[in-house]
Amino acid sequence: MIFFSGFYNMYGGNLAKCLADSLPRVFEMVDVDMVHSRMRDEAIMISHTYQLPKNKKELDEYKRKLRAKIMEKAGVKSFPELPFEVLETRNIQRQDYMIKNILFQTRPGVFATANLYIPDGAGPFPGVLVVMGHSQNGKLYEAYQSVGHTLALNGYVALNIDPWGAGERGTQHGEFEYHGANLGASLMDVGETLMGMMITDNMRGIDFLISLPYVDENRIGVTGASGGGNQTMWVTALDERVKASMPVVSVGTFESQVMRSNCVGEMLVDGLTFAEAWGVLSLISPRALKISNHKKDSNPTFYPEEMLRSYTRVKSIYQLEGYSENLSYMMVDDVHGYKTEDREGMLGWFDFHLKNKGDGSPKKEIPFQLLPEEDLMVFPPSKKRDRRVVTTAEFCKEKGRELKKELRELQQIDVKQKRIELTNILRLHKDDIVEISPYSSVNGWERMVIRTSQGKLIPILLCQPGKDSEKGNYIIMGHPKGKGKIPLDLIQSYLDRDMGILLMDFSGTGEVLSSVSEGHDRNLVNMHTLSRAHLWLGKTVLGEWVMELEVAIGYLKDFRNADYIMMHGTGEVGLAGLFYSDLYDGIEHIELKDIPISFLFDQRETINYFNMGIHLPGILNWGDISLAAALSMSDIKVVDPVSISGRKINAPKLSEIEKEFVYLKELVNSEIEFVIE
Repeated sequence: MIFFSGFYNMYGGNLAKCLADSLPRVFEMVDVDMVHSRMRDEAIMISHTYQLPKNKKELDEYKRKLRAKIMEKAGVKSFPELPFEVLETRNIQRQDYMIKNILFQTRPGVFATANLYIPDGAGPFPGVLVVMGHSQNGKLYEAYQSVGHTLALNGYVALNIDPWGAGERGTQHGEFEYHGANLGASLMDVGETLMGMMITDNMRGIDFLISLPYVDENRIGVTGASGGGNQTMWVTALDERVKASMPVVSVGTFESQVMRSNCVGEMLVDGLTFAEAWGVLSLISPRALKISNHKKDSNPTFYPEEMLRSYTRVKSIYQLEGYSENLSYMMVDDVHGYKTEDREGMLGWFDFHLKNKGDGSPKKEIPFQLLPEEDLMVFPPSKKRDRRVVTTAEFCKEKGRELKKELRELQQIDVKQKRIELTNILRLHKDDIVEISPYSSVNGWERMVIRTSQGKLIPILLCQPGKDSEKGNYIIMGHPKGKGKIPLDLIQSYLDRDMGILLMDFSGTGEVLSSVSEGHDRNLVNMHTLSRAHLWLGKTVLGEWVMELEVAIGYLKDFRNADYIMMHGTGEVGLAGLFYSDLYDGIEHIELKDIPISFLFDQRETINYFNMGIHLPGILNWGDISLAAALSMSDIKVVDPVSISGRKINAPKLSEIEKEFVYLKELVNSEIEFVIE
């Protein structure tokens, strides 16, 4: 049953001719971030449903299933038989230890830059993987090289690996860049994740450590801060060769990451649909785990109280397995970072659990001297970088091309199966109209808000068809920055045709913009925070927009007797319209402006042309825009198409795309019209 609040005239005509020169607001004011509130509430509710097993038999099965699920969702790979093919470019001798600048293979044809800190002596020594955070200069960052120095001085072999896409693994040699945002999110389009790429690298780092004759394979530790602390948790949980670990300023809850300022590399796709952080930490038990969080951390995800929520729960698992002494935490009265107090806490913890020395209490550091960045670079700016250092851009291009080749070589397509797969990629779920709240008309525009069963409020401006038009002809129009950004001359052109017009704001845009997300995203990319939040909750931005479009179409059909509906969508909204037309037959014709003609990665420089919500896990493994067009149940007109990074498409490339569409259209026996202008 749908509730209509206030006066509602289902069949009433316009009180005045609609004006396009100034569109009215639907809400008088928005003083609450509705999107933020809704998604935070959902995350909190889901988080509180997760409990840990209460007996050993259940725990063993829980661990087995959860590990497998994480490996699947993160896309973690293992290459135990792959040769390392180590290249050493420099050897730096310090007092009591040496540092080697090395390159080694982490996956077939992909090599990582790293520093290997080795104590003087024959060994065998305990080995420690030092995992970097989100610093653009990776292993060169003072806080991370400090961990390497202090470990070597205390009798540990330390391996500091540049994170995927950071340090010396950035797009341009000698230029450091942030590895997350749209760059890191692009990995999802080819079926990977930044988290999974880093876990794979780091597990491979453990392979490398235990291959060294002077490292004891039974005494392996892992530590890191921030994003590196996050990786410390994941690697330790998934790789049982790790005997002791210490994540710093990173442990909290998954719920606390939703609508907060965190990296896409810390995001597990669909993570909150099957686990919480304490579940992942339980995979470490009964091995040694010490957590360090800071009292002055500015990120709510890493507040001490969030860590304690997870710590308190995982403590029950250590008690169940009889190893309570292997779990500990410390609070440092400092800001975010890997500080001296953390390093001393780590040394004492590792001495106790990897050397059987001391009692686990902090150990005073031996003074050390930091090195200039260039000294620790495997390939200084003055030297050419080895081509085997594969960047995110190169990886996405190459894997994307392989997937495109497979698409072009298909001999048959199961249309029903492809639609099911697309539904899963978009992560669609049911959303119905619950309430329609109409407000007074302004400048001829009917104003209303549709409330849905998923708790959304969709603001709508409606202009009914003119008296000289067919009563049931409507066009839905949308823009990725809100209906207020739809060109007024475009709206006027449809008013001149006397068509009914429905203008709507999709979640996170226009009058339902998330100010919290916008604030976090200021130095990143639009919808960075929203995209991450959706993926944590088992959703996608484009999928949500598809369902909101379905709500609007349902409203026009059920309450406005619409018998012909078309759509005009710009950019990401246009893509939502295209995907809608693949799965539903509610639109007769769609006009798509400024949409990407392919998800294939093309260039780093303008990668933020589209918002981060455009990236979909596995979309190129499924097909591409050409397949979506072929599967469409609507006629399609594309105006001014661009690449995924916003570059104009030249004539030869357009011809190639049109041929690809024609080929796929024949395979699915489609009769739709497809025009590119």
